[in-house]
Amino acid sequence: MSNSLDILTERVDDLPLLLAQLDKMQLATLIDKHFPTHGNWRGLSLGQLTCVWLAHILVEGNHYLVKVQHWASQLLHTLHACVGRAVRELDFTDDRLEKVLDNLAHDGQWQDFEQEFSGQLVRVYDLETERVRIDSTTTYHYGSVSPDGLFQFGHSKDHRPDLPQVKINLATLDALGLPISTTIVSGNRADDGLYLPEIKQVQATLARTGLLFVADCKMGAVAVRAYLQHSQDYYLIPLSPVQLPPAERDKWLAPVQSGSQLLTNVYQPSPTPSREQLPIARGYEQIRTLNSAVDDQPIIWQERLLIVQSLKLAQAQTQALQQRLNQAQVALACLQPAVGKRGKKRYREVSELQTAAAAIVTKWQVGGLVQVAVNGSEAAGGLRVEAQVDEQALTEAIFKLGWHFYVTNQTAQKLSLEQGVWAYRAEYVVEHNFGRLKGRQLSLQPLQVMGDERVKGLLRLLWLGLRVFSLLEYQTRRQLKEQKTELVGLYAGNSKRSTAKPTSESLLKVFKGINLTTIGGIAGTNEVQYHITVLSGLQARILALLKMPLAHRLQVKVD
Repeated sequence: MSNSLDILTERVDDLPLLLAQLDKMQLATLIDKHFPTHGNWRGLSLGQLTCVWLAHILVEGNHYLVKVQHWASQLLHTLHACVGRAVRELDFTDDRLEKVLDNLAHDGQWQDFEQEFSGQLVRVYDLETERVRIDSTTTYHYGSVSPDGLFQFGHSKDHRPDLPQVKINLATLDALGLPISTTIVSGNRADDGLYLPEIKQVQATLARTGLLFVADCKMGAVAVRAYLQHSQDYYLIPLSPVQLPPAERDKWLAPVQSGSQLLTNVYQPSPTPSREQLPIARGYEQIRTLNSAVDDQPIIWQERLLIVQSLKLAQAQTQALQQRLNQAQVALACLQPAVGKRGKKRYREVSELQTAAAAIVTKWQVGGLVQVAVNGSEAAGGLRVEAQVDEQALTEAIFKLGWHFYVTNQTAQKLSLEQGVWAYRAEYVVEHNFGRLKGRQLSLQPLQVMGDERVKGLLRLLWLGLRVFSLLEYQTRRQLKEQKTELVGLYAGNSKRSTAKPTSESLLKVFKGINLTTIGGIAGTNEVQYHITVLSGLQARILALLKMPLAHRLQVKVD
């Protein structure tokens, strides 16, 4: 009798952690509820298949359908233990993965699913729901444009206007950045019309009033602000020069320039404030009355206008202005070549030289700051350009640099001027999500899915991945804050460095190198033993912070 052993090793890494997180989020259950499959569907349910594929994307940083089946075939024991049922390689064929995308692309079913899913996450994780941030991005592909297709030429936020775009609007909860609502439209759609539908979707999901919606100036239409006021919610929006013309801006800046309006300093938030801190901004506020209509019902309300100057931005813009001014002066001086110097154009007409000087002033954007005069004549030895800086105009121009004009209907008691500045500056939270979507973590580009509907389904699948990242960070940071401690050992090359705000990427990286080994044929029997890499102290600490006792899940025997 042969006593040979069958030994198989599977690279587990962070896969069990991700699948456990998706299980806590009840993603599979809700997908199966809102996207019922045909009675002939066999194997993993649609929800289970979606979770495993999403875990693959998060582990591998790759959404290519053709790679999933081979990947899963190397991890059947691990997947069986984590999913809690038998898993076959054929569960992950391309056609089954395409059915996942086809289902997620159904707008009505997705909207109902997303509303219940997001609302459940808010309740289960006891998330703060006072502030919502809305922003949009685009992605592109190398295919052709169809008349009514999703991909159209439009403004590209990836600096690829030569390629067809699709636009994605996203609403997230501050401060963890959890996506709670998404809208996907064609790339030629303007941003302005996306905000009101997104706001209504968020309101339906969170089912409460008193929300503060933060967005850029494209949400600044009076109709949108009136709707939020009417629905007992709040807004914080910077106004563009179109929404608040230069003449009106000058009116609000005039008392500051004259010295009759005192300014409030804004300081960097710090757990240990110091009197020696330097301000990063300064400003004041005014109250004004607006009137509009919502559903033909007149509405009148008051909003606060926050007039704020970013000192760092003002300094940078002043330096840029001085540099442009210097370059313009040099260029104007070069219009008249030195006597006897060859190779330079000599202007013989005053109008010709004036046109050249005006072109320089326009190029360097210093109109009104440089007084240009053309003197002399060709007969008297040549024309001369004399340029002189208007010091008073320069002083006034520098004063107007770095100013922002925000509007909000939130009271000063709940949102001070300083809090308003920092609330808007936290827009990096949404940008971080967009970075994950297009970066190594979710690897949206290059798109390897064909067809508008499947692209839409893929985008929605990846947004689910963003929720995983957000919740991993939120849970860990909340536990560290409650325990008044920090996590040590996340940083390679600096084992003693600690942090109270670890990223999901750094947490997941700790679990690289964990293996599951199965040993069969022991003592000539059908007995199978399982051995998993012993967890380090740091790995065990992270699981404890996430409240995930995973060790028992990998002891399930596989037939």
